[in-house]
Amino acid sequence: MKYHAEQFKHDQAEKIGILLVNLGSPDAQDAGSIRRFLREFLSDQRVIEMPKFIWQLILNFFILPFRPKKLVPLYQSIWTAEGSPLVSIAEKQKDKLVALFAKKGNANLSFALAMCYGNPDIASAIRQFARDNVHQVLVFPTYAQYSGSTTGSIFDAVSGELRQWRWIPELRFINSYHDQTQHIQALADSVQTYWQSHKKGKKLIMSFHGLPKVYLLKGDPYFCQCHKTARLLAEKLQLDESQWMITFQSRFGKQEWLKPYTSETLENLAQQGIYEVDVVCPGFAIDCLETLEEIAVENREVFLNAGGQQYQYIPALNDSDENIEAMADLIELHIQGWQVVSNPEELTDRKKRKEEASQ
Repeated sequence: MKYHAEQFKHDQAEKIGILLVNLGSPDAQDAGSIRRFLREFLSDQRVIEMPKFIWQLILNFFILPFRPKKLVPLYQSIWTAEGSPLVSIAEKQKDKLVALFAKKGNANLSFALAMCYGNPDIASAIRQFARDNVHQVLVFPTYAQYSGSTTGSIFDAVSGELRQWRWIPELRFINSYHDQTQHIQALADSVQTYWQSHKKGKKLIMSFHGLPKVYLLKGDPYFCQCHKTARLLAEKLQLDESQWMITFQSRFGKQEWLKPYTSETLENLAQQGIYEVDVVCPGFAIDCLETLEEIAVENREVFLNAGGQQYQYIPALNDSDENIEAMADLIELHIQGWQVVSNPEELTDRKKRKEEASQ
């Protein structure tokens, strides 16, 4: 096997790497960019658990020729001057974490942002860690709830890149943080803050991204972790069972997905006489197409067309101070016990031993 040339250095001060990872986004809102993104995303066998040959036929002949064009106006509707909201807000999260840890006097951390699909990519981020002489890496998937189709895919990508390195850094991996006290408090604070400036609806809908039901039956913990997050958030908000409910959005294909479905639930609620609802998406760390268009626009139309009168989407945590503090607490918890070599004498000895070995 050939190993990458970018290797860790013997005579440079070490750092701890913090790799923040989200799902990703097309580089632009045109059909070509969306097609490239979908091809990479939907080719991941953790995302689509189907025999590869059969799925590639479906993907290349029935999805990629048509789906990207339909998504163009949707991406155009959420695009900002900074580009993809998911990527630009993720950059802000990283920058605020860098500033927060610098304020705390921790100069031994090297932060990098990566997307599981698209850019910036995981391989480039890890290679930057090598240039920064990072020997210990904390991988931080910004999915509060674990699923093999999301967090699992990040592990695959990280391990796939490190398989090519001679000196593999020590790894730690944040599996999930669906019940972290600070995270639940940040969610509750965001809802309460929204309610302070908006009329509170009769029912709070907690909508999570859906998965095929078969993933749950095969052992994926996502469904259970979503329910725990929702229950803890309802308790923190002091809501009784009649004031909130959990739903699942973003169905794709004909197979059964996790229920109840968000769109069907909203339609039924309006028909039952519940005319004011608020929707929050606790599974999304950053607002993206699934929240800004599907929930805030598409599902709003479903509810109002069914007779609803007030529909409000409560934004994701994004780069709020509360979220940054919760993320920082998670990082501090998971890097406990790690120490880096920055002693000048030890670094000089390393350099001397390396020079002697090369003679």
